[in-house]
Amino acid sequence: MDFELIVIGAGPGGYVCAIRAAQLGMKVCCIDSRATLGGTCLNVGCIPSKALLESSHLYHQTRTDLAKHGIICSDTTLDLSKMMHRKEKIVSKLVKGIDYLMGNNKITVKQAHASFADNAQTIKLDNGQQITGKHIVIATGSEPIAIDVAPFDGQQIVSSTEVLSFDNVPTRLAVIGGGVIGLEMASIWKRLGSEVFIIETRDRLLAELDEDFSRTCTDIFANQGLQFYLGQTVTATTIKEGQVQLTLNDQQLTVDKVLVAVGRRANSNNLGLEKVGIQRQANGMIVVNQQLQTTANHVYAIGDVVPGAMLAHKAEEEGVAVAEHLAGGVGHVNYQAIPSIIYTFPEIATVGLTTKQAKQQGFEIKTGKFPFTANGRALASGYHQGLIKIIADRHNDQLLGAQLVGPQVSEIIAELVLAIEYQASSEDLARTVHAHPTLAEVIKEAALACDGRAIHS
Repeated sequence: MDFELIVIGAGPGGYVCAIRAAQLGMKVCCIDSRATLGGTCLNVGCIPSKALLESSHLYHQTRTDLAKHGIICSDTTLDLSKMMHRKEKIVSKLVKGIDYLMGNNKITVKQAHASFADNAQTIKLDNGQQITGKHIVIATGSEPIAIDVAPFDGQQIVSSTEVLSFDNVPTRLAVIGGGVIGLEMASIWKRLGSEVFIIETRDRLLAELDEDFSRTCTDIFANQGLQFYLGQTVTATTIKEGQVQLTLNDQQLTVDKVLVAVGRRANSNNLGLEKVGIQRQANGMIVVNQQLQTTANHVYAIGDVVPGAMLAHKAEEEGVAVAEHLAGGVGHVNYQAIPSIIYTFPEIATVGLTTKQAKQQGFEIKTGKFPFTANGRALASGYHQGLIKIIADRHNDQLLGAQLVGPQVSEIIAELVLAIEYQASSEDLARTVHAHPTLAEVIKEAALACDGRAIHS
């Protein structure tokens, strides 16, 4: 064998799996068709979007919020090209960091399209080379879903890739899909001056979350000026005179640009899976067992290409788990303790079960809520919209899940993730001393509220 492990894909799941395997003493090769490492997340996803979210937030804050603090900025202007350049510099720096890590761990990196040859341990590259590996990990990620009524043209009807690189701020932007990507991209361009319309087939945003929570989020975004077409479906699009005309259920909408953000699908085509007996679901996701092993011996799959949340940190944990399993250890991922974040402002963070999921699983539950409007640090900062909701087992008080919308919740949710990982109770959280004044105090208050004992509400 040429290698003990071949990893196909160098996104967060793939490169982390490769590094962990190398740390454990394996001879590793990592293959990716992209010219730079890091996958969608680093190159055209998580990192560039967060850079633009931060820049656009500062621009909007300077224009609209700083005056409340007695800071007057009367001549604020936008240099979009410089903002985009900053984004690219951040991506470039992190790409170089991954290059260094791969070299430092003596991992062989190949830029090529990889697919299975005639057996599950032989990989052929599109440059004509063939290599063999004792084990193979598929970490090929996902791609934006296209829809027939609004096909991508890369200019006026775009995916989550092109929307990060507009040359100018569109006057009117339509976003088809009110999920994570849709809300984040809508936030960026609304702050920079676009009139933004979000079209969602369901009757509320984030319908997978508790209704009271998603309604709160919808109200917050509506107050920011985002416009919603809920319960509406796009039935046709026409490009005419530089604009896009959208036909909805019962009305028309004309915009300059359209972002299609209806989800992502697994990148599992053109890998030769059928040659080696690797089964896929109807949606293209690869079938795996609890050890993330496919239906072919020696082949594993991780990240967006397997069932579960399409999250970079979920892919990373799966990559580590597979590497440790292959090295003779016990790889494990606790899927109930994986947080999900939407980097709007305020941010949205969730972990564990929703109320509906908990009841479906047979739990009798109790909940505790606490608003950021009653938190001293939030009021002092001037950003106090939002709430936290904690869900616990009524019988043994174990924490089952949490949903937060508010400032910096992407950071403070880590405490709740740790609590679920260690099967803590709401009483454990309530008795944990939280520094004052901090945003994290909302966790203590919501935990107390599970038993009607919140102090400040």
